Amino acid sequence: MIPLKDTIPSRTVPVVNYSIMVVNVIVFLYELMLGRGLDKFIMKWGLVPANFFVLLNGEHIELTTMLLPFFSSMFLHAGWLHIIGNMWFLYIFGDNVEDRLGHVKYIFFYVVCGLGAGLSQFMLSMNSRVPMVGASGAIAGVLGAYFLLYPRAKVLTLVPIFFFIQIIELPAFIFLLIWFIIQFFSGTASLPAIIKGKEGGGGVAWWAHIGGFLIGMLLIKIFIKKRKPPLISYPTKWEIN
Repeated sequence: MIPLKDTIPSRTVPVVNYSIMVVNVIVFLYELMLGRGLDKFIMKWGLVPANFFVLLNGEHIELTTMLLPFFSSMFLHAGWLHIIGNMWFLYIFGDNVEDRLGHVKYIFFYVVCGLGAGLSQFMLSMNSRVPMVGASGAIAGVLGAYFLLYPRAKVLTLVPIFFFIQIIELPAFIFLLIWFIIQFFSGTASLPAIIKGKEGGGGVAWWAHIGGFLIGMLLIKIFIKKRKPPLISYPTKWEIN
């Protein structure tokens, strides 16, 4: 399923969402310029779980090399389809979440979702030497927030059915629930390979998506508290006309 647009207009200009998209694109263009140096760059700034355990083997590694990739990996991408897909989802769903949170809170929300998503995948693949890259974990957090904030919104969706392509309007609740179910079952199917340390040369960090989505749902409940209904004041004296 590919979302084309939603039906909720943003009341404010999503400057933070646009800025995040621009930074991701700039970093990706820089990656393209690296040529043969790209692999070294990705290994340094991508999140490599096994780096956290080299100290146990007596090897030396700087603390920044261990911790910064949790943040920097959110702005790296593995190819054109990777970054286009991520930025498209962020463009459609991120503006409304920023609209509800406000610009400053949205920055914090996005980063925390990305960090939590990376940690979710990290906990399940601690021995992996395959670098994790991509904004999809943080964006999954945005989807989780949208899931709770705008469940009745409509998402115009491109759905391939066998050899035909249909464009249908789905409630955001249904669209995002289907998306999450796909991530969950794909993540569950990948567990045996992860546990055995047979991730191969790459793949999709499904558990970063799952973790990011759940963290987004949790954070949005913390950031946006339900307003109490206003107290109704009754007049102490009645006037009869």
